[in-house]
Amino acid sequence: MTVTDKILLLPDHIANQIAAGEVIQRPASAVKELLENAVDAGASSIQLIVADAGKSLIQVIDNGAGMSETDARMSFERHATSKIRSIEDLFHIRTMGFRGEALASIAAVAQVELKTKRAEDEAGTYIEIENSVVKRQEPVAIPDGTNISMKNLFFNVPARRSFLKSNAAEMRHIVDEFTRVALSYPHIFFSLTANGQQLFHLDKGNLKQRLLQLLGNSYNSKLVQVKEETDYMNIHGFAGKPETAKKTRGDQYFFVNNRFIKSPYLNHAVMNAYQQMIPADSYPMYVLFIDLDPAQVDVNVHPTKQEIKFEDEKIIYAFLQAAVKHALAQFSISPTLDFDLDASIQQLPSIQQPFTKQKEEAASSTRIFQGFTKKNQAHFIEKEELKHWRDFFETTENQKPEKPAAEETGQKPESVFYTESSIQTSDTNLQASTDLPVTQLLNTYILLPSAGGFLLIHQQAAHERIIYERLTEAAKGKSVAAQRSMFPVTIELSPADATLLEELLPDLSSFGYLIETFGKNTYVVQGTPADTEPGNEKKIIESMLEQFKHFSSELKFSKREKIIRSLAWQQAVKAGTLLSAKEMKAIVEELFQCSTPNISPNGSPTYLEFKKDYLEKLFRTS
Repeated sequence: MTVTDKILLLPDHIANQIAAGEVIQRPASAVKELLENAVDAGASSIQLIVADAGKSLIQVIDNGAGMSETDARMSFERHATSKIRSIEDLFHIRTMGFRGEALASIAAVAQVELKTKRAEDEAGTYIEIENSVVKRQEPVAIPDGTNISMKNLFFNVPARRSFLKSNAAEMRHIVDEFTRVALSYPHIFFSLTANGQQLFHLDKGNLKQRLLQLLGNSYNSKLVQVKEETDYMNIHGFAGKPETAKKTRGDQYFFVNNRFIKSPYLNHAVMNAYQQMIPADSYPMYVLFIDLDPAQVDVNVHPTKQEIKFEDEKIIYAFLQAAVKHALAQFSISPTLDFDLDASIQQLPSIQQPFTKQKEEAASSTRIFQGFTKKNQAHFIEKEELKHWRDFFETTENQKPEKPAAEETGQKPESVFYTESSIQTSDTNLQASTDLPVTQLLNTYILLPSAGGFLLIHQQAAHERIIYERLTEAAKGKSVAAQRSMFPVTIELSPADATLLEELLPDLSSFGYLIETFGKNTYVVQGTPADTEPGNEKKIIESMLEQFKHFSSELKFSKREKIIRSLAWQQAVKAGTLLSAKEMKAIVEELFQCSTPNISPNGSPTYLEFKKDYLEKLFRTS
């Protein structure tokens, strides 16, 4: 009986495609590798040109060192690199590309054309490669540097090509990779042209200039410089003032030895530095560079080199947290007063009514006033004095609430402790009568009596459900009515956000947002949904874009679903907002007209139902 051997060596072109699967996952992966090669070549000018979001063409032109004819041919071999000579070199890496698989991987899944020339050579070298096979090689007349083009990505692996996202989505990934490399090297000129239109033109400058070019001029006066130098490591860069914090992870960049990395551990250090300065659910902006001995870092733990290991990560954590804290303290960061008061605030009686001489004398004669204005008097403040604090406030008729507060009616919900078994959400639509009185608790909950007890409705969760279902209907063809703005709002976005907004404009139009292009990266909001309050358009659009970009990758929502969820959250009345009786009743009515009234879009309950028998048990009346 003949036994055949089962283990065979893979052919080179298959081995290259397997390697390409690790290194070249999408067009943005190739962009990253080619840009890093150009940086390593010592270029002072790098141009990136893409077509069809990189699926048809990715071209990088640089004025770097160039390659000889032999090096040009060798660069496409697997594990060919100019960075490593001995095993010790792996532990002292300061360049970007060193694995020796980038060009070989690109050549395995695309049609590649390379033109390169060194300054000392009379003529350059032209090489054409397809499916890892050299089709053509000849001399060519070109300027010093390298011009490499990869066309028809995954042309020979159609299954991989079918997994690519839409052009707009892939273009966002390309912009992300371009931004990371451009931030690392502000002394290099970068440009990005997509489908014949130049998106970025980044002149040489310092880090702050490059940061504003990429992330927008809105950060100009909202940055603090971070700079700490020690024998072990150096940290420099910029952190945003607390007011730049957003509800989603926005512009956060870590670079270790000029290499972009992702590190939840280091992010935690920065978040700790902002503790008690920003809300717990907000995220600050930062662009921070950590420089240390390469021997203290292992960068070769991930194919894309975005995840690294430190020899002593606790030291890095402590230094980073201290550096950011010191920067925020050094620049005396504290909430600033905004003197541009809203017009509605200006109309309040407390603003318009004068502080009369009589009121001034009454205030200055109290022991409290004297305790804080005379030396050694603070300890004489009497507790009895505090009982008369209401004397300072004269409640006018228009300031009285429409309904008595819960505390005034004798209810004390905060003193009751509820268990999961005592409360429930109903699976059926409860018929809420508009004749029943509604009360707002803590400016967050709506108390609604029911036949068997009462409902406690979370106003934000309920409103999110209402808006979500309204927008879902609009997505099915029933467009939301829009109202034209008397004073259109202009929004200036960063190039990356402008690219995203262009993709979302058709869907936003069906949801009632009439937005028109107004110059490069600038848009005008001509109209908004008819049922939204005007004056908040800029914040809604910017926050929607921010939330859209940072949806969890684990949630496989469609583009339209992401827009709907983002807008529902942005437009919903927030917890802590005072509502009139009319507004509360409108929320109650519309909530119970929804197909799923008991659950918000994110899965949390919109209301809890408290049964009469449970309440009686709490007070032991039965």
